[in-house]
Amino acid sequence: MKKLLLVGAFALLGVGAQAQEGFRLGAHVGAPLGDAADAASVTLGIDAAYMWHITKGLDIGATTGYSHFFGKDHVDDFGFVPIAASGKYKFSKIPLFVGLDLGAAISTKDYINSGLYVAPRVGYQMKNVELYLGFQNISSRYKNHDHDYYWYGDDSFNFGAVNFGVNFFLK
Repeated sequence: MKKLLLVGAFALLGVGAQAQEGFRLGAHVGAPLGDAADAASVTLGIDAAYMWHITKGLDIGATTGYSHFFGKDHVDDFGFVPIAASGKYKFSKIPLFVGLDLGAAISTKDYINSGLYVAPRVGYQMKNVELYLGFQNISSRYKNHDHDYYWYGDDSFNFGAVNFGVNFFLK
């Protein structure tokens, strides 16, 4: 019985040691879309995630970062801090992957509400680096209370961008 428990313990420890979990840090640059394109010229951001290897090709984790939208004309810069679950599937025979982040984005401006954050991406996977093309969208509401900002009324807006990014894996 002791041998069976010992073998089971080593099997569990061995499975845990083979899991490829770790930090992912990166940056992205993008072109604003939707309502953000009316007010911003470019977006830059940083990304950080911790991923757990679930099964062959599938990683699940948590992500955060910051996306800064540079205002154009007379519009102030604005930004969002996403807090999201992250998933990534890497295909077995080719170095390509698909991913999705889903969660909330916290606005850095008091006249824009926080909102739903969705960010799908496709990319090319190397040993310790990945390059990706992605889309991010923040569904939010603008609060026009006693201010004369770019957007008018208490309406819903989509702050989106098409991004090119790079992520580095830290183990």
